[in-house]
Amino acid sequence: MHTNTHFLRSVGGPLMPALAVILFIGCQSGKKQSGSSATAPAATTHSKPASPAPAPALAPKPAPAVIRIRAGDTARFTDSGGNKWLADQGFADGETISRPGDTKIENTKDPGLYRSERYGMTSFSYRVPDGKYTLKLHFAETYDGITGPGQRVFSFNVEGHEFKDFDIWVKAGGPQRVYIETVPVEITDGKLDIKFTANIQNPEINGIEIIPGS
Repeated sequence: MHTNTHFLRSVGGPLMPALAVILFIGCQSGKKQSGSSATAPAATTHSKPASPAPAPALAPKPAPAVIRIRAGDTARFTDSGGNKWLADQGFADGETISRPGDTKIENTKDPGLYRSERYGMTSFSYRVPDGKYTLKLHFAETYDGITGPGQRVFSFNVEGHEFKDFDIWVKAGGPQRVYIETVPVEITDGKLDIKFTANIQNPEINGIEIIPGS
């Protein structure tokens, strides 16, 4: 027991400073390693929510086009103003006829429009969007069997607007002269309707214009 103690003292004396240095370096290395493994807390960011994309603007609906129908002819017609007229359509019943190309028609720049007609029809119907319209009905008395007022008299109803005892000769002031009846209407069922009733002779018409937004 005494021998061992004496040996440790004799050996440990010179080694103590060296052991102290080794222990100090080990502690410092452990601290560095512990420090290097620590992770800094992540920074917290508060991002602003993205604004919703603006809704695309709706394109305006195109306005309905003017509809022009040339009664009594299967050919289309272009008038002096460059307007296109569709061939005869939309009528129920009746017959069509065309007059000679040299038939004189007064009170118009477009005599060709009035050289064809539909007569004896009972109705006219045409699909259009709901809304307000101005209807123009074109007439000219070109039948040579009519020689005076009171020889062709008929009635018609345009969307509730009643025209009784209509005489083209009287309205136009004579034969082969143009008269245009203008009727404001409002369509609520998707179609324009006209009813014709014969009184004396047959109803007759030369053209129809359907003008929207008027």
